[in-house]
Amino acid sequence: MRKKIIAANWKMNMTVNEADSFLDTFLLEVSEENRLDMVIIPPFTAIPRVSERLNKVQNVKVGAQNLSAEKGGAFTGEISASMLRELFVRNVIIGHSERRALYGETDAIVNKKMHTALEASLKPILCVGETLTQRDAGKVEEVLETQLKGSLAGLTAKELHETVIAYEPVWAIGTGRTASPAQAQVAHAFIRKVIEAISDHSTADKIRIQYGGSVKPDNTEALMSQPDIDGALVGGASLDPRAFSEIVKHTCKLLD
Repeated sequence: MRKKIIAANWKMNMTVNEADSFLDTFLLEVSEENRLDMVIIPPFTAIPRVSERLNKVQNVKVGAQNLSAEKGGAFTGEISASMLRELFVRNVIIGHSERRALYGETDAIVNKKMHTALEASLKPILCVGETLTQRDAGKVEEVLETQLKGSLAGLTAKELHETVIAYEPVWAIGTGRTASPAQAQVAHAFIRKVIEAISDHSTADKIRIQYGGSVKPDNTEALMSQPDIDGALVGGASLDPRAFSEIVKHTCKLLD
């Protein structure tokens, strides 16, 4: 059975003090839960404090929202894999739809970042997903296949095992709209099919695929009960420690 993974993407939110306050509440709520992986992904400025706090617990890890494809040098405003490793970062989001849309990250750039992360023993959370225009045009599978093949090019089966895929329908991020459980399942099953085509059945069966798109406590169980949905990449609801802990708890109910 694939172990569920629930990750909190705080985006450009949460000061160090706010992160501290969040963890005060959240860690109490989930202190006994070790049946799934939990990841807190703060802005860069809060990573040192979050990492320090999470170093004292076993069941929650720290992640980063991005990294440079370069190992170092004259790249003002960027952050390297080695810098993240020094802060005990475990996972790193790569290719988030906001990075693709707002900052022009292509599949080639994403692919280079994937290789950089994996070479540094960071575990990528690779984001893929279609816009509403692409969905309405019937291009969901075409978009997903192109993004997956481009972003994962050159990765070995072992590297794919270290990777989490996050399906994020762009039209459902921060809009309050959510793909129905059936819609999400169809997309996740297709992603697994593409992974099998570019690797093998065993790798496709083992790789974890999260859903990301307005996940909330009240839709968690319906989404997480789908056979190919292995967790959630949570945005807005992850800024509330109680809401995020409820998402974790609702997911755990399915494991009882």
